[in-house]
Amino acid sequence: MWVETELGLYKVNEYVDARDANMGAWFEAQVVRVTQRARSRDEPCCSTSALEDDIVYHVKYDDYPENGVVQMGSGDVRARARTIIKWPDLEVGQLVMLNYNTDNPKERGFWYDAEITRKRETRTARELYANVVLGDGSLDNCRIFFVDEVFKIEFPGEGSPMVENPTRRKSGPSCKHCKDDMSKLCRVCACRVCGGRQDPDKQLMCDECDMAFHIYCLCPPLSSVPPEEEWYCPECRNDASEVVLAGEKLRESKKKAKMASATSSSQRDWGKGMACVGRTKECTIVPSNHYGPIPGIPVGTMWRFRVQVSESGVHRPHVAGIHGRSNDGAYSLVLAGGYEDDEDNGNSFTYTGSGGRDLSGNKRTAGQSCDQKLTNTNRALALNCYAPIDDKKGAEAKDWRSGKPVRVVRNGRGSKNSKYAPAVGNRYDGIYKVVKYWPEKGKSGFLVWRYLLRRDDNEPGPWTKEGKDRIKKLGLTMQYPEGYLEALANRGKNSNREDEDDDEEEEAAAQALARGREQASLRSARPGKGKWKRKSPGGPSSARSPGRMPKKTKVEPYTLTSQQNKLIMEDKSNARLWTEVLKSLKDGPFQAFLSKVEEAFQCICCQELVFRPITTVCHHNVCKDCLDRSFRAQVFSCPACRCDLGRSYSMQVNQVLQAILAQLFPGYGSGR
Repeated sequence: MWVETELGLYKVNEYVDARDANMGAWFEAQVVRVTQRARSRDEPCCSTSALEDDIVYHVKYDDYPENGVVQMGSGDVRARARTIIKWPDLEVGQLVMLNYNTDNPKERGFWYDAEITRKRETRTARELYANVVLGDGSLDNCRIFFVDEVFKIEFPGEGSPMVENPTRRKSGPSCKHCKDDMSKLCRVCACRVCGGRQDPDKQLMCDECDMAFHIYCLCPPLSSVPPEEEWYCPECRNDASEVVLAGEKLRESKKKAKMASATSSSQRDWGKGMACVGRTKECTIVPSNHYGPIPGIPVGTMWRFRVQVSESGVHRPHVAGIHGRSNDGAYSLVLAGGYEDDEDNGNSFTYTGSGGRDLSGNKRTAGQSCDQKLTNTNRALALNCYAPIDDKKGAEAKDWRSGKPVRVVRNGRGSKNSKYAPAVGNRYDGIYKVVKYWPEKGKSGFLVWRYLLRRDDNEPGPWTKEGKDRIKKLGLTMQYPEGYLEALANRGKNSNREDEDDDEEEEAAAQALARGREQASLRSARPGKGKWKRKSPGGPSSARSPGRMPKKTKVEPYTLTSQQNKLIMEDKSNARLWTEVLKSLKDGPFQAFLSKVEEAFQCICCQELVFRPITTVCHHNVCKDCLDRSFRAQVFSCPACRCDLGRSYSMQVNQVLQAILAQLFPGYGSGR
C-alpha cells in the first residue's frame, strides 16, 4: 500500500533524470507525484536512507508522453543534469553522463553513465574513450564522438532543484527514416498507408510488424477500433482459406500466382522442363574454375540431360554454351550445333561465340540479329589461346598445345549436322585447345567470332574404334536422373501411343538415326551387293519402343594396373576397406568402383574425399587440415569414433593412400 508523502529528495513538478531499467539509459522526465510505502506498527523505525528506499516517484517522460506516468524507485531518479564539462576539465577515472549509440557509435544515441578511461588530443582531433554503463553490465573502451556534450552527474543533495526552463539535451531520433521531423510524412513511424501523424486515437498497431494504420486508411476501412486484443495488418495476417490442410494440394505462392506463366493462356509448359530444374548435388571434388579433366569422369561418359552434366562438374552452366570468366579463361563448352557457322571434324572443330541474339521474352535461342563482341564468355574462350589477346583481328597460337585446356561436351542436337555427335543426350569428348580465333561475317550477315579448337587428349575419341572399345571396357552407359526410367516406363503403360511425350519421340528418332548410320557404314564396308536380303536383328524393324527399358549390356570387369595393386597391398592400415571396395570391380563398371572409393575414403569432417589423409590408430581416415582444426579447437579425439588420440598425437600423412587416390582421381587436390 502506498500513501502520499512530502518526504524524498525530489518534489512534485521538479525536473529530473529517470533511468530505464532495461536499457540503462537516462531520460529527461518530470515528477508528478511522490508516494511512500505504508509501514505497519510492528516494523521498527529506520534510518533516513532506509526511508528513501521506500519512496516511489511517479514521473512522466518529456519525450515519450505516450508512456504515461511511470513509477520509479529512488535509485533510478536523480536531479536533472545541467552542467557541461569542458574538454580541459575531463579526467581519466571521472564518472560522467554522455551520449552513446550502442548500435552505431558514430551516430547520436541515448544518455548513459560512463567512466573515462582514455583521453587523447592531437592537432586535428580529440579522442575520448570510456566504459559505458548499461544496467548491470558495461561496454568497455568505447570511442565517444560527442566530446563537447559530456555532462556532470548531479548526485543527491548537490545543487538546487530545477522546476522551470530546463536545458534540453539532444538524443538520437526515435525514427531513423524521418529523423523525427514532424513536418514530413513518414510511413515508418506514422501511418503505413498515408504517412500522416494525425488522429493517433484512430491508429491500430499491428502485433506482428509493429506498423501503425489509420482505421480509415485500411481496405476496407473500419468504422471504429476493433475490441480484439490482437490485430494484424493485411500483410501479416494469415488467411484461413489459404491454409493447406492435410491431404490437400500445395497452393502456389502469391509471387508465382502473379507470374506470366501462371496467367498466360499459352499451351506451352513453361517452367517444368529439365532445363529449369535445380541441381540436386554439386561437384566439390574440384573448384568451379578448374582447368582440365574432372577426376573420375573418363572420356565417353554420357548423360541424358544438361543438368546432370552440371552436377558432374564437367560443364556447370545449365543453359549457356561456354563456362568461363572474362578475366581468367574458359573451362568448358558444349557443342550443340546451335549456330549455323559451326563445323565439326571430330578431332577439331570450328566454334562460334555467343551473343548477337535477341533472347528477350524468355527465349532460349533466336536468330542472329546483331554483331558479336569479344566480351564476357567470348573473351574468356579467347584467353585460352596461347597468344596475346586481340579484340580487333583475333590471334593464332604458335604453340597451340601450350594454351589452357577446355573440356568439350557434344550434345545430341548436333547430330543433325555432325556424325561425331551422340545420337541423344550429352557426351564428354575430352580436352581441346584453342588454336586461333578471328572475327568474320557469318551466314546471317552479322559479325561473329570464330574459334578453331583441336583435340589434345591422351584418351581416344569416343567415336573411334579404340574409344568405343574403351567405353565398353569401362562399362560407360547413358546416365539418367534417379527414377527417370522407372517413371518413363510407368507413363508408357498408362498412356496410349498417341499421347507419348515429345522427348520420347525425339529420343527414339535419334536412336533410329544412329542405327541407320551404323547400318549405312556396314553396307558401305561390305563387299558385293548393297542390299540386304533379310532384315538383321539390328535393323530398323527392331527399333525399340521409347517407353521400353533399354537392354543392359554386358560390362567387362575393370582391372587395376600393377602399380595400383601394389599400392593397395602396401596400405595395410586400410586393408579391410580395400577388401570391400575391390569387390565392386568384379561385376560393376569403373564408375561404380570410383563411387565406392569415394564412399569408403570420405572425410567425416568435410564430407569430401580425404586429402593428405591421416589414418588414425582406430583405422579412420581424416584430412590433415581437418584434424589440425580439431586440435586447434582443443578436441584431441578421433572425429569419427571419439577415440582419444592425445594432445601429443603425431599426424603422419598416409602417403601410400594419397598416392592411390591421386592415381584414381588425378588433380582432385587442386584448390584444397
